[in-house]
Amino acid sequence: MTNSATPTTVLTRDRFDAVIFDMDGVVTDTAGLHGKSWKEMFDRFLEEYAQKTGGKQEPFDLGRDYLEYVDGKPRFDGVRSFLASRGISLPEGSLEDEPGMDSVFALGNWKNELFGKLLREEGAVAYPGTLDLIRKLHAANIKTAIISSSKNAEAILRSANVLELFEVKVDGVDSLELDIKGKPAPDIFWRAAEELDVEVPRAVVVEDAISGVQAGKAGKFGLVIGVSRGTDPEALRRNGADVVVADLSEVSVA
Repeated sequence: MTNSATPTTVLTRDRFDAVIFDMDGVVTDTAGLHGKSWKEMFDRFLEEYAQKTGGKQEPFDLGRDYLEYVDGKPRFDGVRSFLASRGISLPEGSLEDEPGMDSVFALGNWKNELFGKLLREEGAVAYPGTLDLIRKLHAANIKTAIISSSKNAEAILRSANVLELFEVKVDGVDSLELDIKGKPAPDIFWRAAEELDVEVPRAVVVEDAISGVQAGKAGKFGLVIGVSRGTDPEALRRNGADVVVADLSEVSVA
């Protein structure tokens, strides 16, 4: 739902040449699909792991584990981060591993399989406040790019009918091909700015994940906007957001 609050942040053409949007949670509402697929995968894995080891493992917590260890990170980094939080060590395996439980890559591929199934069944939608802001940016001749650590980014953007709104897209497929470091490293945002042909200090980063605002801050972008959709606003501020909004309807263009 679009927030009807009076805009608190104004973007102007004399200060900024481009806005770089994260995809999930900023442009498209697929966090629920990601959360479901991460939880199904990890819960089934943890249950089997506990049976094998004779220990006890609490289920994957969408409120804590997802936001702290998985949200905003490349998929396999999310697997590694969560497993480390539980003191679990698995072989890395290889990118070609079949979806399963025997390696980091097998778990990541299993999560991707589950997500693809949910995306086909339920589809993705875009946030109205974000779409309205993008239209205003275009009217002001401010360029737009979208970034994502997901290899499913193009399918998600097509599902939500928003792919054509962005002049540049840098996603998980590009990151693999170009060896772009994942967030909180700023490299994926730098790549988007380079492809837009804009200087980093004249570009805005819009993120909903802690790792994303950390990347924007580390990259020395002109402005980092944090979107608080389930993430603690103060945590976004502490980690690099210059401004935090509940919805992008709170941002206007002059």
